[in-house]
Amino acid sequence: MDYRFLIARRYLASRRRLTLISVISGISVAGVAVGVAALVVVLSVLNGFYDVVRDLLVSYDPHVRVESVEGGGIADIDTLAALARLEPGVVSATPFVEGKALLATDDSGALNQVVTVRGVDPSALDAEVERSILDGAFSLGREDGTVGIVIGAALAGRTGVRAPQPGVSLDGGPEAGRVPGSTVSLLSAAALERAIGLYPFGLPDQRAFEVRGTFSLEPTYDETHVFVGLAEAQRLFQMTGRVTGLDLRLTDLDDAAAVQGVFQERLDAAFPGQYTVRTWYDLQGSLYSVMKLEKWAASAILALIIVVAAFNIVGALTMIVIEKQRDLGALQAMGASRADVRRIFLLEGLLVGGVGAGIGLALGLAVSLAQKTFGIVKMAEAGSFVIDAYPVAIRPFDVGVVLVVAVGLCALAAVYPAARAASIDPARAVQSGA
Repeated sequence: MDYRFLIARRYLASRRRLTLISVISGISVAGVAVGVAALVVVLSVLNGFYDVVRDLLVSYDPHVRVESVEGGGIADIDTLAALARLEPGVVSATPFVEGKALLATDDSGALNQVVTVRGVDPSALDAEVERSILDGAFSLGREDGTVGIVIGAALAGRTGVRAPQPGVSLDGGPEAGRVPGSTVSLLSAAALERAIGLYPFGLPDQRAFEVRGTFSLEPTYDETHVFVGLAEAQRLFQMTGRVTGLDLRLTDLDDAAAVQGVFQERLDAAFPGQYTVRTWYDLQGSLYSVMKLEKWAASAILALIIVVAAFNIVGALTMIVIEKQRDLGALQAMGASRADVRRIFLLEGLLVGGVGAGIGLALGLAVSLAQKTFGIVKMAEAGSFVIDAYPVAIRPFDVGVVLVVAVGLCALAAVYPAARAASIDPARAVQSGA
């Protein structure tokens, strides 16, 4: 074993007696361990929340979306869908219609609400959407002369509407005592503008829908979004033969950026400047950016624990230099170079950082895995969320960054003591210690 490593280890921890320097070094190791463990746990929890929010949003948003640059909709949707399905990794390509409309209820006392109406093909939706149904069913077809609509739970609570209440089926026949869902009306901006232009002779062209179910995806969506059938949305927004865009689902969500680049090039070659391609991240970019900013801001604050431990390392190693001046002078007199002396103290800083980071990593991973497996720490008022315990997602990249930062700070803290030790004059050190 390298003699410089042996000396560095001996200076930090003596087996024979407990010294003040050993105590300070132990405190430094404990500080690094606590900082690394806290960073690993906090980053894993923040990653868990990021994944939960992303999965909820992607259950509604597509992996990749194609829209018209001019905003007038897409007419030749079949050609575009066939072109999209040629891309490797594309599972489905489904059209959608989306726009703003005024939601009115039968209850005159309820407030009208401007909502985002999304016309979809129910069979093409992610299974997570159907699992998000709280009441009723995800039914948008025509039944008993009315078409269905599914609205957010928060919106339903604010407007006072409800989904159908099931009755009792007698001998396999129709349900007896079934209470139908509330009836709501949607008024598009185009219909409202046309009605105003014909006033007082024209009436707004309102379309009636039966509330078939309520969903709970994410608070922002629950308060403002409703689902209707694709054909009904085309009629509502006067987009016969056209759709707002094309939603693509991929085999792997992480391939979205690659598919975006390749498909955008193909569209630009076939239809120059007509279409734009965006990924799931682009659709909610501001939200994802804020979550990442919170993650790294919290990491920077917790990294101060390691910085404080690094200051302890500076003090401990400086005290070692002062105490061991005679030994260092004798070492240089025996043939060790100044670079060797400098390396001894740099190794001491790395030892403190390595041992502390190793202990902290083991502790942080143990806590994170326990939370992920058993859900030990529950969320307050968990009934209001789609999860009942703090989520955890361990990212190797984040763990690697934490380890590099911890060991790097400890090595940096050893630079000054190492430089001071290397500057000791051997003759004067031996004479002063004689």
